[in-house]
Amino acid sequence: MNIEQELIALRDERYAAFQRRLIPTLPPASIIGVRTPALRTLAKRLAKESEADTFLSALPHSTFEENQLHAFTISLERDFGRCLSRVEAFLPFIDNWATCDQLSPACFARHHAELLPPIRCWMASRHEYTVRFGIGMLMRYFLDDDFRPEHLQWVTDIAREEYYIQMMQAWYFATALAKKWGTTLPIVNDLAEPVRRMTIRKACESFRVSDEHKAMLKYIK
Repeated sequence: MNIEQELIALRDERYAAFQRRLIPTLPPASIIGVRTPALRTLAKRLAKESEADTFLSALPHSTFEENQLHAFTISLERDFGRCLSRVEAFLPFIDNWATCDQLSPACFARHHAELLPPIRCWMASRHEYTVRFGIGMLMRYFLDDDFRPEHLQWVTDIAREEYYIQMMQAWYFATALAKKWGTTLPIVNDLAEPVRRMTIRKACESFRVSDEHKAMLKYIK
């Protein structure tokens, strides 16, 4: 499989222009313009090919689509240990919010206990998108049965200025307000101001937060 040729063949120039506006932190030339369903289909093919390991080892990639393909291919890995190793090798090379958020290994859902220590390490990273990924994984897997109140403090304690980290913190707390209202609300006023402001806005936009709770949030805003 010639991945570069495959991606060029799937190029959609109008979609590329849209993606460049959506992900302004990337060089425009690095975005080819391949739609997500086509990349997911290509990832399923690549995962079955012998050159998959070669591609996953060829870091850094030069295009957004190669990073997306990398994320989707890793996400198909069923073995937790191998998947975790590949995720940790890839995280330092993630350079945008979309690839970060679409890296979502299915096998993580079956290994919560083993996943929590890496999450704590990711959230302590110096790399912006590794931190964002860690918060995202805590939000996805630890706001239901495995939730512990101290998780809220872990995210509160992340004192970073990067917009895409703060936005993920806000997303985490807005989701926590929807799922764990009573435990989360007292923390909102302790958040750094940009995170607090974004948290309230996102919670008020959420269909999972009741009108009564939205009114309370608007009052404390």
